Amino acid sequence: MGTKGREIVGMDVNVVLDLLYKAYADEWLAYYQYWIGAKVVAGPMKDGIIAELLQHAADELRHADMVTNRIIQLGGTPLLSPKDWFDNTNCGYDAPGDPFVQKILEQNIKGEQCAITVYNKIIQEVGLKDPVTYNMAVQILQDEVEHEEDLQALSEDLGVILKT
Repeated sequence: MGTKGREIVGMDVNVVLDLLYKAYADEWLAYYQYWIGAKVVAGPMKDGIIAELLQHAADELRHADMVTNRIIQLGGTPLLSPKDWFDNTNCGYDAPGDPFVQKILEQNIKGEQCAITVYNKIIQEVGLKDPVTYNMAVQILQDEVEHEEDLQALSEDLGVILKT
């Protein structure tokens, strides 16, 4: 990051980096959770759910890229080992041990709800003291809210099918 770009961050850059390292770990684990879930999911509506999971996986990968770029701009180094993702995650990782569509949806809804909390916390923490990180977090939060809505709608539709 340029000197002036770092200078305008009106808070301890290390605090921002710590928040971003955790978000970075979450994004990579979310990407993998969506991607592998799309490969193993089984049950009614699976084709539509696979499409949604793969779209969300692509979004999570894009989020990881956004967070990586911001970490580098702030003078940090992204977590270099997948092991570090598990050590730094806010949201964890739910392996799709039960591939039934409803279980996969529940796991991913839980993940999205955690991500919403994480990005809301980042927004609250940095506020306008770091407008670049703030704007990035708002963009990602918008996606995460949309993901939760998409998954909950699929879950509700599936619930109707399973009741009949």
